[in-house]
Amino acid sequence: MLSARTVQLPSRPVPSDPGLEALGVEVHFHSRRGPIYMVSSTCPQGVGNKEPREEGVDKFHLTMQMIRSDFPQGAVIRELLSRSQSTLSRESYLHAHSHGDVMIGGLFPLHQETDYDITPGQLTCTDFNIQMFLRAQVMIYAIREINQRMPRVLPNLSIGYDIYDTCGDVSLAIRATLQLLRNQSDPQSCLVPAHFQTALPEPETKAVIGASSSEMSIAVARVLALSSVTQIGFAATSELLSRKLKFPTFLRTIPSDKHQTEAMVDLIIKFNWKTVVVIGSDDEHGRYGSDNLEDLFSQIKDVCVEFILILPGNFSLNNSTNKYVTDLMSKFNKSSAEAIILFTQEFNVRVILEAAIIHRLNRTWIATGSWSTSKLISTLPGIERVGEIFGFISKRNEVPGFRDYVISMFNGTSNTFLEYYQTHCASCSGTPEEDGEGLCLPTCGDTSSLANYIDQDKSYNIYLAVQVIARGLRSLLKCNNHRCKRSTEFTALKLFTEIKKVNLTVNNTQIFFDGNGDPSIGYDILYWNWTKYKHYPKIEKIGEYRLDKKIKLRADLVEKKRNVTVTAFNCSKTCKHGQELKILHKRCCFYCVRCADGEFSPEKGQQCKRCRADQYSSLQRNECIDKTVDFLMRSDPFVGILSALAVLGIAVTVAFAVLFTVYWGTPVVKAVGGYLCLLELLSLLLCFCLTFSFAGKPTGASCMVGLPLYGIAFSFCIACILANLLQISLGFSFEVSPRSCAKRLHQPAALVMIVSGIQVALCGSWLGMYPPKAHQVIFRESILKQCEKGSNMFFIAMLAYNTCLAFICFVFAIKGRKLPDLYKNASLIAISMLLFLIVWVFLIPIYISLIGKYKRATESTAILISSYSILGCHLAPKCYIMVFRKELNNKNAMAEYIRKHYEQSDTAVVRSAPP
Repeated sequence: MLSARTVQLPSRPVPSDPGLEALGVEVHFHSRRGPIYMVSSTCPQGVGNKEPREEGVDKFHLTMQMIRSDFPQGAVIRELLSRSQSTLSRESYLHAHSHGDVMIGGLFPLHQETDYDITPGQLTCTDFNIQMFLRAQVMIYAIREINQRMPRVLPNLSIGYDIYDTCGDVSLAIRATLQLLRNQSDPQSCLVPAHFQTALPEPETKAVIGASSSEMSIAVARVLALSSVTQIGFAATSELLSRKLKFPTFLRTIPSDKHQTEAMVDLIIKFNWKTVVVIGSDDEHGRYGSDNLEDLFSQIKDVCVEFILILPGNFSLNNSTNKYVTDLMSKFNKSSAEAIILFTQEFNVRVILEAAIIHRLNRTWIATGSWSTSKLISTLPGIERVGEIFGFISKRNEVPGFRDYVISMFNGTSNTFLEYYQTHCASCSGTPEEDGEGLCLPTCGDTSSLANYIDQDKSYNIYLAVQVIARGLRSLLKCNNHRCKRSTEFTALKLFTEIKKVNLTVNNTQIFFDGNGDPSIGYDILYWNWTKYKHYPKIEKIGEYRLDKKIKLRADLVEKKRNVTVTAFNCSKTCKHGQELKILHKRCCFYCVRCADGEFSPEKGQQCKRCRADQYSSLQRNECIDKTVDFLMRSDPFVGILSALAVLGIAVTVAFAVLFTVYWGTPVVKAVGGYLCLLELLSLLLCFCLTFSFAGKPTGASCMVGLPLYGIAFSFCIACILANLLQISLGFSFEVSPRSCAKRLHQPAALVMIVSGIQVALCGSWLGMYPPKAHQVIFRESILKQCEKGSNMFFIAMLAYNTCLAFICFVFAIKGRKLPDLYKNASLIAISMLLFLIVWVFLIPIYISLIGKYKRATESTAILISSYSILGCHLAPKCYIMVFRKELNNKNAMAEYIRKHYEQSDTAVVRSAPP
């Protein structure tokens, strides 16, 4: 994943409150968690007690790291300590109670807000919420059903309830929780009884259902954990609540945000979306959800998070919201994201989508369970213009019989909440005045429309929570269909232990808790369909996500989404084979770029990868093709010609050696040096054999044998010729005395050894220090196997030495042409040496400029021509005389030729013998 930019809008600073210090409250600011309040249970003077306590008496410090300052003006601590300066209006503080053998508590925000102000005075809860009212009724209905069901779940026992309205405020939720634990502590005496004992008294309430939000549930969970009271959340999804070391008695019937974020990522991958934006909020739900998404996307390479933006906790209430929203819309307009994830509460979503409607912003939105079925959002005027909306919600189901129960006016039952609704919301006969979510105005309502506000997710989660508690009680009390063997005198911890083990099926929904207290329930994937109704959507189920990380979606929808190759922002999502997706201009906007030479992309848009060194990329750049291994193969026609010439040269050389042996002692053999001619033939035979080493796949041995041994063999051959020329020259030099130094030092064998020995030393150093070796030259489509010289200096020195010897021989041969040589040795040697010089002079530029496998063939050709020049020009005429002109191969013929030569030059050739 490309790195995401995290943007956090300015959050509201913690308001200063001189009264906090007087209340015994220390405020510590945590960079990630916000302000943390440390509350001392030792009451300051005049707070919660009629008489001041002595300093240091009954000191018990209770640290509550549960409350953050996301609520206006720091009302959390003030209400928590029940200040005498501000009291809650009894009229708005709703509480429903029904006695039973076992008591279950409930915490529901029937009212959404309070009218808290920094001025001391009464607090009043406002914005009565019909859906929350109905959810509280679900809990009452489920308990009533269990008490009346036949056969009885708990024979001879009844379950009672104690349900409080938290007014959407953490401080009031804490106060209600303390009321539920009233046997343990007295909220009117600064949270802790005057005579505090080491062991906390057992509370009457054995389990609590609620609270609604993660923020509130975290605060409540810390208090309930003090007495090991089971808390079952029906709407709190924060992953933080899965940490059992912090929240040991918290369970829930709604999946954790951890699974919801994984489901979102799987949906994005399934739909082939490449770019997303994440909007979170500074609360337990939004902060941890956006963090999880960032971690998950960081593990995916082909999804780019354009930016992550965290809204302040009081975003929807802040006076600067308009500026925030304007900035947010500007970011959306500049963004090329295919999907925008709104991981925040519905009141924040409402502000954002209202602005999107005004700014005519049409995008794809992904909803969390907090607003995916919200009527507050779905009934916004113009909501159909914001674009597609996909959402996640925990597995939905209807509460059995509850709809009929509501339509029947609750079967004539009564409770405080119902009486309040009938008094405040059903007091007029006009048109119902509720908004989309069922926030009832104080003056008007319509009980006949209540059934339309029954949801199938949170309500069903509450119903499951009651069933789980009942099953835990049945197991703990050892109940059958007739009686319970154990009494109701049990601890809350024992009930919690049994509830953790519950595994039951309710209306085809199997529920059990894992080690983190999370349920086995997955998610339904929703789609807001606008085709049937123009102004409000039909929320359809298009798939599901199971907690085994398997996602199922409608095949036609998946195909439709995956077939989109270019987004509305001209960003490519897929490319042809051989192209990769790259970001060029805009962040997270991909374009198709052709892979470079030597790279390939086998799949559409996949990142280009380098081919191996022995491969090259196809023209389409969609695959790598193995390079052909190229070398001078023995099956090559040109090699065949060279091999035939080499074989012929070997045969001729052997034949000449046989002839010279047969005619050993004749003048012709003596004229070419006698044994020197056999050494000369031996070196030529070696040269012809060496030409075979230049064909075939080069190896270390073949490379070392080729040129160095040729240099030695040919220098040996030229040394023999040079010795022969000196022998002829001295033989016909009459001015030189037989006792002269030149004639006495002339030893052909020694001369050959010295001259060739120099080349042996040169080539030996070459092989010892920088030996030739097999080497490969890599081209685009082929790999050329050839021999590397090892050292160009030694190679040039070897050729230069042989060339120098050939030139010396050529000079001596030119000078020896005037000698009475019947067999024209000097002339023929001059021709052969001239051919050698010409061949190697022309070979060097050809050799340097030539690239490819035939470079080695030029070396073999030069060796063959050099060998054939000596064999054909120097030795072949002698064999011709021995075979076809035998009359010339005798002493008389030679003497006659010499006599005539000197007669023509008026030189006396016969001298009298000494006396």
